[in-house]
Amino acid sequence: MDFDARLAPYAAHSSKSRGRTHIEPPAGSRSEFQRDRDRIIHSTAFRRLEYKTQVFLNHEGDLFRTRLTHSIEVAQIGRTLARSLQLNEDLVEATALAHDLGHTPFGHVGQDVLNECMKDYGGFEHNLQSLRVVDELEEHYGAFDGLNLTFETREGILKHCSLTNARQLGELGRRFMDRSQPSLEAQLTNLADEIAYNNHDIDDGLRSGLLTMAQMEEVELFARHRHMVETQYPGLPGRRALYETIRLTITAMTADLVETSRALIAEAAPRSIDDVRAGPPLIRFSPQMRGETTALKRFLYANLYRHFQVNRMRVKASRIVRELFEAFLQDPVLLPNDYQVEGDPMRQARKIADYIAGMTDRYAIREHRRIFSLDHF
Repeated sequence: MDFDARLAPYAAHSSKSRGRTHIEPPAGSRSEFQRDRDRIIHSTAFRRLEYKTQVFLNHEGDLFRTRLTHSIEVAQIGRTLARSLQLNEDLVEATALAHDLGHTPFGHVGQDVLNECMKDYGGFEHNLQSLRVVDELEEHYGAFDGLNLTFETREGILKHCSLTNARQLGELGRRFMDRSQPSLEAQLTNLADEIAYNNHDIDDGLRSGLLTMAQMEEVELFARHRHMVETQYPGLPGRRALYETIRLTITAMTADLVETSRALIAEAAPRSIDDVRAGPPLIRFSPQMRGETTALKRFLYANLYRHFQVNRMRVKASRIVRELFEAFLQDPVLLPNDYQVEGDPMRQARKIADYIAGMTDRYAIREHRRIFSLDHF
């Protein structure tokens, strides 16, 4: 079966994959990247994303995005973009579904605090942790630890990496040292992630009441499409008008990305994925759209992510993560047996980071109560 028949020559072809760390026989009815996607969906870490914060804590409302729904939205947008550019949809989907597997509870504040706690023990990067999850921490197979994913999926998961850590990753970390590029599928998934969170954070921010429509009118990208909706559907009720606005905004962003990237690819004329890796980034927004998306991100940072009610959550969450880490480091006997390490403080700290990063929001809250509340014995 030819899974790569409709792909451009510079796309990531599953038949030409750099392979897996542990050699396995072909999957038969599935391509190698479809097999990666299936392993990710069936992983424990993927299921945990349902109860991990995107912006709002999971228990603050049933309709707010979580890491799981965010990952699904990234995969949907990514597949649409990949199809338009004749890139490998299956690889994009696998990368999108796996990109947040290593994220901590409580969103970015959990990552930031855990990185502070780990500063003397190698630090903490959630992209690197996602790779650690699929390479080592998942336990589903008898022949190997982790999920044994292909090089290309692992490459896409690792969006960012410090040079210190890159040097320890061998071929996978080489591009961070020689400044070469990942596959176009990896580049595309990174921007699909941005399109998804920019737009769904607007929706969640307005639904929560932390943002108002009057505030959003200050953002040119949103205001332009809002006015288009009002012109086409005068008097349309609020939620429907918002959904139409966000739909048009996503459409504009994806269309701009496809048009700009198609032109860049045509100009660079890569003949293979090796040419892609040796060239400049080719999946981009136009300068105008990049300026507008940057303005939107700055607006969301100032008005949503740093809203005083979100800050209250951040303070509580940071206290939970920090106090759990300090308690486990001081008394490792508080940890489950599988996470206790004798005689090696570096490995013990990393195990603690694995344990905390793997927690859902509600599990972290319960674990904190078990350890620190006198009402729990």
